[in-house]
Amino acid sequence: MYTIGQISEMFHLPVSTLRYYDKEGLFPDLKRSSGIRRFSEKEIETLRVIECLKKSGVEIKDIKIFMEWCSQGSSTYTQRREFFLRQKETAEKEMRKMEKVLDMIRFKCWYYEQALKDGSEDRINEMLPDRLPEEIQAIYDHAHED
Repeated sequence: MYTIGQISEMFHLPVSTLRYYDKEGLFPDLKRSSGIRRFSEKEIETLRVIECLKKSGVEIKDIKIFMEWCSQGSSTYTQRREFFLRQKETAEKEMRKMEKVLDMIRFKCWYYEQALKDGSEDRINEMLPDRLPEEIQAIYDHAHED
């Protein structure tokens, strides 16, 4: 069993956030001993899920709904699966967007590396938009896709 302070350190979360989660009912089976919250491995796993969902853009009110489904047992497996399928799709879409961002950054790194070697951007600009070295052309094209 862990105290709220230990969990706060473990997850780098303010104690106030953990209290808020508890108040919102996200730890339905949280034990107390003399009024002190005692976190078990179950709450730690719940917190991992909460933090994952938050990072993927899920709001606390929706996380609360998910946790309510969990407490209802196997009858909500379909809803929980659909919930995670939606989150997976959202995360994959964001990753595709970030891959384009990363390719633009890769292109600009190459671009300025060449400009530094050449002392100007003239040669590079003559290659744009479709006469770049093959590997660079691929990342340039990906970064500029609609």
